Amino acid sequence: MASINIDSELCDLCGRCISVCPFDAIEEMETSITINAACRMCRLCIRNCPQNAIKIEEKQQLIDKTDWQGILVYAEYYENKIHPITFELIGIGRELAAKVDMPVYCLLIGHKLKNISQKFLEYGVDTVFVYDNERLKRFSADLYANVFEDLIKEIKPSVVLIGSTSIGRSLAPRISTRFKTGLTADCTRLKIKKNTDLIQIRPAFGGNIMAQIITAHTRPQFATVRYKVMNCAEKCEPHGNVINRNTSRQITTSSIDVLDIIPKEAAPSITDAEVLIVAGQGVAKKEDLELVKELANSLGGEYAVTRPLVEKGWADYTRQIGLSGRTVKPKLIITCGVSGAIQFTACMNSSEKIIAINKDKDALIFKIAHCAMIGDLYELLPPLVDKIKGISNYEI
Repeated sequence: MASINIDSELCDLCGRCISVCPFDAIEEMETSITINAACRMCRLCIRNCPQNAIKIEEKQQLIDKTDWQGILVYAEYYENKIHPITFELIGIGRELAAKVDMPVYCLLIGHKLKNISQKFLEYGVDTVFVYDNERLKRFSADLYANVFEDLIKEIKPSVVLIGSTSIGRSLAPRISTRFKTGLTADCTRLKIKKNTDLIQIRPAFGGNIMAQIITAHTRPQFATVRYKVMNCAEKCEPHGNVINRNTSRQITTSSIDVLDIIPKEAAPSITDAEVLIVAGQGVAKKEDLELVKELANSLGGEYAVTRPLVEKGWADYTRQIGLSGRTVKPKLIITCGVSGAIQFTACMNSSEKIIAINKDKDALIFKIAHCAMIGDLYELLPPLVDKIKGISNYEI
């Protein structure tokens, strides 16, 4: 952490720093000048102080990293279902743990979890910590944060991995704030150094670069990970154990009163679809999306779109593939008129089979496609649909 300090012995109260500060963060008192909470560390005051009275001080928190051991994975359990991202987190957690010789832990929160907790041991988890209480039956951000805080203080994990789901995105910042440590959101890759510093890799600047972020001076290291970007853990011979933790009144007392829960009608999910047909800007009119939908229906899949089509209002954002949309990993994906910008390809390039249709032979999408169909989608799609409809039995 860094802070800006003013040396009162050198400062002559000239006021120049006040005039150059764009955030109104510097105030003149009776006998001194102070910096308030509006400071954004732009350092204009330092560069413009004629007396060199303003200096920046780096304050690094010293921490013994050897005190923090283990990779803690949040096992997301909601509506009596384990979110599949949990097994992806266990997979990458085991890879990281093997490189620095650490155990892998799972945290399971909810109610009536006895039969659920054993399942994680089948995927190589060393210890499953279970918080089972009726008050934890439904997700509550403050209660679940209390549970996390209780466990982290007890086991002191070096790394905490949480899925980039609606629940994970609500929960992770609350916990990292309690420990005054860093959080990197929407990671697409993770690596670890020998000194246990986690290298958190995620797209930045609209996907034009891949940022590598390290939390070097604090622990634990928090990261949320995108769904469908990591490989699932493989089953193995169980060797771990389950520990049921005490759920005290302090942990399970919420400051929020839930008056009612109104379920939202589930919409078709492109994330879990095994077949996806994607419309890009090569689709000229909204009505022409019917061509894409027809191909998707004939293959028993879902249709998806790129961001420009969502912005035009042609499709709901839940069908968007990209950095500001969904990450997908289907068995088959067919792109129709998609150019292949990095913001799109970074979120679908792990698909098992990629077929690209584009009339531009130099389109970027062809660099990752397993099969390229160079031509006008309006000429290629109708006969393709007819051909598929004429096949009685086929397997994706």
